[in-house]
Amino acid sequence: MLQFPNDFLWGGAIAANQVEGAFDLDGKGLSTSDMLPNGILSPHQTRIDRTDGIKDVAIDFYHRYPEDIALFKEMGFNCLRLSIAWTRIFPNGDELEPNEAGLAYYDRIFDELAKHDIQPFVTLSHYEMPYALVENYGGWADRQLIEFFERYVSTVFNRYKDKVKLWLTFNEINMSLHAPFTGVGLPENANEQAIYQAIHHQLIANAKAVTLCKRLIPDAKIGNMLLGAINYPYTCNPDDVIAAMQENNKWLFFGDVQTRGKYPGYMLRYFRENNIDIVMEDGDLATLASASVDFISFSYYASGCASADPKQKEVGNIVDSVPNPYLEKSQWGWLIDPKGLRILLNFLYDRYQKPLFVVENGLGARDEISEDGEIHDDYRIQYLNDHLVQAREAIADGVELMGFTSWGPIDLVANSTAEMSKRYGYIYVDRANDGTGTLIRKRKKSFYWYQDVIKTQGDSLIQ
Repeated sequence: MLQFPNDFLWGGAIAANQVEGAFDLDGKGLSTSDMLPNGILSPHQTRIDRTDGIKDVAIDFYHRYPEDIALFKEMGFNCLRLSIAWTRIFPNGDELEPNEAGLAYYDRIFDELAKHDIQPFVTLSHYEMPYALVENYGGWADRQLIEFFERYVSTVFNRYKDKVKLWLTFNEINMSLHAPFTGVGLPENANEQAIYQAIHHQLIANAKAVTLCKRLIPDAKIGNMLLGAINYPYTCNPDDVIAAMQENNKWLFFGDVQTRGKYPGYMLRYFRENNIDIVMEDGDLATLASASVDFISFSYYASGCASADPKQKEVGNIVDSVPNPYLEKSQWGWLIDPKGLRILLNFLYDRYQKPLFVVENGLGARDEISEDGEIHDDYRIQYLNDHLVQAREAIADGVELMGFTSWGPIDLVANSTAEMSKRYGYIYVDRANDGTGTLIRKRKKSFYWYQDVIKTQGDSLIQ
């Protein structure tokens, strides 16, 4: 029988800026996420013209975390992926001393997780950075951010080294190519030269974080995270195959650097042909070469197709691709492709020969409370069941898979459009797009389904 390993990590994934709220409490500074009240697809604002947004309160995890963590435990979680808000630790990003109130808050979170035997899996930077670093330095365009990030990382590693043994550096680091303000703090109309220079600084910071983790917490593991946007050739025309290869290289480049420690040849060619000149300092290449991550983690929601014919491309949610006629779409237009997860797992394992971790996967949908007072989200159950079946198939293929943390185990604010109506959770949160609602939590049908999946170590999945 196909089985998940006995030490498999089951859980869910959340992000500080989408669940915590309390955007200005206990010394927290404004983040780039706070400047996007309508999501990352909206133009960013400034301190002067900033308006209130739903993320200011989000689902109030900042105050309600004991209740939520107890619900995660009830489902059987042995792992929770969450992020630390950089702005709670260093409100402006360039301070010499951290904010103790912010550090103490995450101490309480990790202690609460420990009480329930749930392992924290911490992302150091999840789609946010101190907005003051954008105002005063121009974001990751300035090399000084490497030093600021290293100070932040060193602070949290030293503080939580006895409580956190699983770490990620940057969430979906390749997203900077599609949303540069969110990824590297640059204007949305920044050119490729500026974006790739900022990315270089971020890759150096990533390497320094990996090195620090291995030195300060030798019994920990630290990985990277990619937006797993795998593209198939639209047809078997060799031109389409090459188009797919080139589209995949755009995001695999990040994994190649973070794993192999050097810029791949195809990226150097791209830089040459597009007049992109990355400014490096002495020692940068050695820094990259000495800091290979321990594992590869990634999000997977949908696959895409690539064609040599530019007329085939369709505007998607953040990432554009060619629609696949063999697949159905979600309510938000994302292609549903469970087998793509098996393909991606095999593809990444063959390429890197390192353990893999699915750290985001889930279905955003408009959930309705039925006349019986329950939420019958069978569509979510079907989606997750089919993806987990394919993850199990990949394990049978020989892929070393560490765990699965589905995105949004509790309803949260959607990152792309700052909606509450795009729900992912097993737990319903009574809050509407306009901010009204009681914030009361309610178990959905999928809550009990996932509880059973974890309890049976996947044996309850329907093949």
